[in-house]
Amino acid sequence: MTSTSAAPATTRPGFLSAVFTIAARELGGYFDGKIAYVYTIAFVVLTNSVFMNEFFLTGTVDMTGFFDLMPMLLPVFLPAITMRLWAEERKQRTIEMLLTMPIRPIQAVLGKYLAAMALYGIFLLGSLPIVFMLLSLGQPDLGLIASGYLGLLFFGSMFLALGMLVSSLTSDQIVAYVLASAVGVLLVVLGWDRAVSVLDGLDPGLALGTFLYERVSVMPHIEAFVRGVVGLPGVLYFGGMTTVLLWIDAVILERHRA
Repeated sequence: MTSTSAAPATTRPGFLSAVFTIAARELGGYFDGKIAYVYTIAFVVLTNSVFMNEFFLTGTVDMTGFFDLMPMLLPVFLPAITMRLWAEERKQRTIEMLLTMPIRPIQAVLGKYLAAMALYGIFLLGSLPIVFMLLSLGQPDLGLIASGYLGLLFFGSMFLALGMLVSSLTSDQIVAYVLASAVGVLLVVLGWDRAVSVLDGLDPGLALGTFLYERVSVMPHIEAFVRGVVGLPGVLYFGGMTTVLLWIDAVILERHRA
């Protein structure tokens, strides 16, 4: 007698299980391809060297100079992490296979994003010797240092989400890198005093430079963290922007699957 029961449907993994599986796959890809080692060494050597140069010039036992430097470096450094996440999938046509798996696009997005954040976390851990050195030399403000690191964490989370979104729009990693870097640099430059003055000078009544500084630029928010101000505006800015960018990325993938 033949069975009338239907074949079992493909089991959809739990939401977090799928996210962590993809994250592990991507993080393994970073290290298998030696990308993680190269990026980490380059980032740690560059940032620590610049900080040490300034430290020996000023002799100040704090990390303000380090945190002030990061908004100028990260917009051109972090896109190197994200440029391959979707662009490579598109180029090798593995994105179709990924999206036919029993997972939702948002799970794929969060998995890749978690891997990028993990690698960025390794970058930041590489700067901890600076903290230990300052502790051995004096009494730095640990609260100010913690606030600065929190600001960098928020800053990086937003720029990694931006880089992922740009990567999802192209199959060329170089194009993804250049576009993400350009947008990131623009968000920083709009917070520079000279840029604000020039834009305000074009039409003093409109005050475009001041508007972009207050509403668009990342600088007033990261600068607040560097000063030790962990306020709601900064948290909402970074958290909101990161959420929106990841959501748009998931929508693009959903349409690609359809």
